[in-house]
Amino acid sequence: NFRVAQYFTVFLGLSAILAFLLGVVYVQESLQGQSHADALRLPFIKAFSLLALLAAVSAWWVVLANESRRMAHDESERQTQLLQKEIDAHQRTDAALQGAKEVAENASSAKTRYVAGMTHELRTPLNSILGYAQILLRGNEVQGSPREMVTTIQQSGQHMHGLIDGLLDLARIEAGRLRLDPAPLPFPEFLSELARMVQPQAEGKGLAFRLETVGRVPAWVQADAKRLRQILINLLANAVRFTDRGGIIFRVDCRHEVVRFEVEDTGIGIAPQDQERIYQPFERGSAGRRTSESGTGLGLTITHLLTELMGGELTLRSAVGQGSTFTIRLYLREIEAPAARTVRHLRPIVGYLAPRRTLLVVDDQPIQRQLLASLLLPLGFAIREAASGREALEIVVQQRPDAVLLDINMDDLNGWQTAQLIRDSVVPGEPLPLIFVSADPFENRPELLAAVGAQGFVSKPVIESELLDLLARVLQLEWVHEAQRLTPPPAMTTGALPLPEELRERLIALARLGNASGLRSLLRDSAQSEPAIAELLQALVVHVDRFDFHALIARLKETEDAAPV
Repeated sequence: NFRVAQYFTVFLGLSAILAFLLGVVYVQESLQGQSHADALRLPFIKAFSLLALLAAVSAWWVVLANESRRMAHDESERQTQLLQKEIDAHQRTDAALQGAKEVAENASSAKTRYVAGMTHELRTPLNSILGYAQILLRGNEVQGSPREMVTTIQQSGQHMHGLIDGLLDLARIEAGRLRLDPAPLPFPEFLSELARMVQPQAEGKGLAFRLETVGRVPAWVQADAKRLRQILINLLANAVRFTDRGGIIFRVDCRHEVVRFEVEDTGIGIAPQDQERIYQPFERGSAGRRTSESGTGLGLTITHLLTELMGGELTLRSAVGQGSTFTIRLYLREIEAPAARTVRHLRPIVGYLAPRRTLLVVDDQPIQRQLLASLLLPLGFAIREAASGREALEIVVQQRPDAVLLDINMDDLNGWQTAQLIRDSVVPGEPLPLIFVSADPFENRPELLAAVGAQGFVSKPVIESELLDLLARVLQLEWVHEAQRLTPPPAMTTGALPLPEELRERLIALARLGNASGLRSLLRDSAQSEPAIAELLQALVVHVDRFDFHALIARLKETEDAAPV
């Protein structure tokens, strides 16, 4: 028994020490005489016995203390080993999690690249479909049944465009590359526009639609109009799609800066077990799958993600067969009205004020170059085409255009490399406007555009209004709309036109420069100062509106030759 042996070892050791000490004292005392030694023998024995008893107790305490220390040391060693094992397990877990994270990130990146590549391949032919449909519908050559067919093609293409945009938005949000662009938004007009968009669809199904506002509606708020419109249109379109009778209420509570939007319908409703699943991609409720009006399963997913991205909250109250109410709470800060507001013309654009601008279209696919040329040539632009980046660079060096429309994915040099070479070739201080026209919207990033000095980005399929708005901003164009076109000028008399010589020379000089705005201003001021020739000056305005400066100069010279001496 280790404990007993240890005890006796300690006890005997202590007893030996005590015996030695007492023996030394006894021997010293016995030197004084035998009688003195005999008298001390018994007291020393008693003292040794008492001390031996204390040594026995002390030996047991030492044994217990030593055993406790040893047990504590063993327990500490055991806990240290367990802690080290736990640390090793955590390290292995962290390594496994890091590996899983890398695999997930690679999978997400691969999915994003796949979606971007797939949508790029879809957008390229879709650009031609929608572009030529816009061109055919813009004129009056297609009428009757063929026009209805072209309209159907355009609507189907727009539907496919919406599906592609939905996939891209979902990929952007998951990749963290979707950005918000807050800007001043006229809130009452925004709500009215939404109502005008949805009401005809609801009335077409025999549904009642009503817009209700609670509290004071702010005139202007700071918000991303595109994303806010996308959220509300998704909810309103779903309400119309899954409601067969009754009505839809679009309620806006503006009593606080936290605006609450409610879309309430009397449709099929959503089962409790489906109310969480419907926010997953490509998921639909069980009742929705049984209806003929089925969507793609992306609308609510994107709506939910966009709402969270804007710092809002999306909630749902629904019962099967009794309808649903989607509620969105967003912080929309009220702001003062902007100093200047751009008025968008809804009439078709037929041209622009002189001088004539030359555009260089750079794309390795001929059909894409032809499409942009078909859109822009009727408006008065001079179009030059390049099938590669090197060809575009040669054209820019030989004859500088007013702007370059540049694709990104091309053989040989891509769009970014071509843009950088063009930037290096132009004269410093005379920047050449660059506009990317690409089917890869993932490349539409401000830092990339700023790096090559590009002025804008237009996604394929090209929406004519977006392209024209960007051209007007970049080139400072003033559009001429269809309602501004005047009838051909009436035949002028062969008699002399009583124009002052100074006025005639100024008009000819401005016409040779192609300064349409200056000609209009001069003709208007002259008509006000000399009412006698106002009608004749108005006839000259027709040439200016038609950008027919050669005819204007010829008419002015004819009047100069016919003037009396």
